Amino acid sequence: MDFVIFVLLQFHFTKRINMDLSNQLNCRITQTVQVSPIMKIIKVSPVDWKFPAFEAGQFVALGLSPDAGRCKEATEEHSEPKPDKLIRRAYSIASASTEDSVEFYITLVHSGQLTPRIFDLNIGDKIFMGKKAVGMFTLDQIDDERNVVLIATGTGVAPYMSMLRSNALRRKGRITVIHGAANSWDLGYSSELKLLASMFPNFSYYPTITEPKNEPVGWEGDTRFIRDIWEDGFSQKHWGFDPSPEDTDFFLCGNPRMVDGMKESLFAQGFKDHKKKEPGQIHAEEF
Repeated sequence: MDFVIFVLLQFHFTKRINMDLSNQLNCRITQTVQVSPIMKIIKVSPVDWKFPAFEAGQFVALGLSPDAGRCKEATEEHSEPKPDKLIRRAYSIASASTEDSVEFYITLVHSGQLTPRIFDLNIGDKIFMGKKAVGMFTLDQIDDERNVVLIATGTGVAPYMSMLRSNALRRKGRITVIHGAANSWDLGYSSELKLLASMFPNFSYYPTITEPKNEPVGWEGDTRFIRDIWEDGFSQKHWGFDPSPEDTDFFLCGNPRMVDGMKESLFAQGFKDHKKKEPGQIHAEEF
């Protein structure tokens, strides 16, 4: 009898926790785009509240309940989520700072806690989003006359899309996106970036992939790692001059190996890490 009472109490307690967690889901999914088998773009709209103004390049937390379903591609979780807390992770915003809905570009981590649950969501489903974006990975402190090189791997291109969709293209200096991925179908936003490059003379886009053998129709672009491309005289070939700490800032977002490798190259060229109390020209966010 005591065991039955214990089970009933546990069921009631768990149900109450799940109900409390579901009340924290303050947004709805308004759009989903499957970019590739492991990459997805989602748009999130607040329910009965307004997401405040933010600086392009900032990030915000998304979250779901542990009892939310996981996509069929998911594997066993690397660790068990806590049943009484939302699973939360920070994601860079890809949408313009003026949009009502908030866009994210997300990679599926098959054994992860949150992304398999996000990949199982459909339009209309609810999700948690933090009520304020944060982060210093922004252009607002950089003079418009300076050149900017935005380097990314995978979904690291997301904050750059927010910058370009906001006001980055109004800058007077040159601006370039160098984007690396394993396959061409993982180069999210490539069509939009190519279009922007054709419209704005001060903007250029350079994609590269590392597994061209997987391309069903071939690949005529670059296949090197980003550090190799940069050290092969990228700026001279595409700008006609070598940038210096006096005129150029670099943003690095994505795979830590890419970030560390590019930092080594840039340190050798006289560039420094940007720190709050010690300003530099290298701004980095690692996954």
